[in-house]
Amino acid sequence: MQKATHVSFNVNMPYKLTKRNKWFVCSCPILDIHTQGETERKAKKNLSEAIFLFFISCFERGTIDAALKDCGFKLEMSKVFWTTPFISTKPPKNSISVPIPFVINQGNTTRECLA
Repeated sequence: MQKATHVSFNVNMPYKLTKRNKWFVCSCPILDIHTQGETERKAKKNLSEAIFLFFISCFERGTIDAALKDCGFKLEMSKVFWTTPFISTKPPKNSISVPIPFVINQGNTTRECLA
């Protein structure tokens, strides 16, 4: 019998919000994703959904590493990062928090994961 383990990664992405006529435009410049809504809340919700779909689509196609590199992402390997625990319950100011859910089906086979 397979056991399912649920894992969630949370990304905090900076955003910009502007008003254009009757619409609010919400953008994540780092990923070049833009949405709009009739209210600030709806525009931010639409951006959160668009970022979620971006990550899910990249994961499903196996292109997440290339997509992030194309956007200018680099691994942060500084000593400060590894020696200071990073626990945040609230996203930084002017950033939107997007959960990316996964499930791992664990059967009788054993796999090693890189840590």
